[in-house]
Amino acid sequence: MSHATNSQFGRTVLRPLAKATECTTLEWANTFTRELPGDAALEEAPYAALEKQESDELTVDVPEVLLRASREVRGLWSWAVSEQHENPQLISVSPSGAQLIGLSASAFWQNADIAAMAWSGSTRLAGSNMWAHNYGGHQFGIWAGQLGDGRAMSLGETVHNNIRWEVQLKGAGPTPYVRMADGYAVRRSSIREYLAAEHMHALNVPTARSLSLVFTDRVVVREERELGAVVARIAPSWVRFGSFELPASRADHATTQKLADYVIRYHYPDITHNPYIQLLERAVTNTARMVARWQCVGFCHGVMNTDNMSILGLTIDYGPFAFLDAYDPDFVCNHSDYSGRYAFNEQPRVALWNLTRLAAPLAALINRSTDSSESETVNVITDALNAFGPQFSAEYARVMRRKFGLFGEARDDDVDAVVQPFLDLLAEAGTDYTYAMRTLCSVPEALSSNTVDAVVDGLALRSQNIACDVTAWKRRMSEYFTTVYGPRLKMENADDVGAMMKRENPNFVLRNWVAQDIIERADKGDHAWVDQMLKLLTDHAFDDHAPMGMEDAEKYAGPVPSWGEGLQCSCSS
Repeated sequence: MSHATNSQFGRTVLRPLAKATECTTLEWANTFTRELPGDAALEEAPYAALEKQESDELTVDVPEVLLRASREVRGLWSWAVSEQHENPQLISVSPSGAQLIGLSASAFWQNADIAAMAWSGSTRLAGSNMWAHNYGGHQFGIWAGQLGDGRAMSLGETVHNNIRWEVQLKGAGPTPYVRMADGYAVRRSSIREYLAAEHMHALNVPTARSLSLVFTDRVVVREERELGAVVARIAPSWVRFGSFELPASRADHATTQKLADYVIRYHYPDITHNPYIQLLERAVTNTARMVARWQCVGFCHGVMNTDNMSILGLTIDYGPFAFLDAYDPDFVCNHSDYSGRYAFNEQPRVALWNLTRLAAPLAALINRSTDSSESETVNVITDALNAFGPQFSAEYARVMRRKFGLFGEARDDDVDAVVQPFLDLLAEAGTDYTYAMRTLCSVPEALSSNTVDAVVDGLALRSQNIACDVTAWKRRMSEYFTTVYGPRLKMENADDVGAMMKRENPNFVLRNWVAQDIIERADKGDHAWVDQMLKLLTDHAFDDHAPMGMEDAEKYAGPVPSWGEGLQCSCSS
């Protein structure tokens, strides 16, 4: 079903109001569109115009081309209108995601048809005036100009437990930033993003969150014809590095400053002096910690363009991401990344490069606010960026120590002497990273019971590099456990360290082949499996076994099937 239009009169058809239920009622506290400059071509929100009309018609005197056709916009946002979708079906709701904004998953399921309409954008939540963010970005290292949210629309901001959340629908229709695309999302990419965000939160990685997943019967053309979906997602803010880059590229420093002031006011209110250098410092710190945790869990983002980097240091825009199967530092998960720019081991370097791009638009603000010379400004920015390496290393060491069972006093050489030698052995043999880290949990017991060889045999069976001299490799791995890891572990003098380690090393991870299996089951009509796998990947990711009723998921902790080896995704979604 396509949207209705009356283009000869330049009118746009809007969505009817959603029926008021516990899952469609939110108190909106919008600040972004009220306080920041937007699209001058459309000053009034379409739904605000609708409320002023005396007739009951759902059309407003707004040319549809302003809402849905790609064009250059000078402000930081544009009003948007979602489209009606054919046969929306509620597939999954994140209980913890819903709680963040004061809703409950049970309320969604009790009103499933109403929820599916509202959270696909087919009806409108009361008080919501949708908008799309405008931003630019460096894509694969090249400035791409204006980009913006081509298929994501913000419903509004809501405050719950003193935390501000911006609620978005992804795949609800085109915006002025749609470029050459159509504004929709397909089921396969929507399943991946919906599950990934909640899974990453369960793995203690800073991330945007998922709220709900709705399937539609809209036909969406990609490499082939696929069916559509809409993900409702939330974050304290969807401002990106590229949000600052775009106005600065147009020499619009006033807008850059307004955006910086806004982010500080609502997200870093404790900043009181030298605000713009402190904003950069916070971005450096939070980004360093985020990427460090990526490396610890074996997560490869795949498309670290500056328009995909959150100003708050959250993982956003889950596209061609992957978790490592075989431990390969050079792993590239995005098959469109021909140069390997965003390879797994390149992620820290790219993050710093992106932060340097963010520093450029902030430099003028820093210079003016501190009355500094150009050289002084360069020095303070350099100092801020130079903090990335130590902060990344500190967070990486902190998390990896816990994964290795080193919960006591840290030693300066733990990463170099204990962690890295183990990773080098995994890389040599192409050993399954998640399995190897989970296997570490059994090593303390194996050392005390003289069964290390059995542990090493298990690691060898989950290794892919057939060119490796397995016998020599097994000998060196055994030596590592007995002469390096074992003695360091003894210094901890901790009881039941293996059980503690299991809470740091997941057993079930959303690998590409796991996601593909979930997608294929959904394509065959097993929609409930998506919601069950949300529970597995959040509530049970660290369990030894899949819970009762999900026995089919036990294989997700097993070896990669032959059909799943080397799976890569593209940016097509």
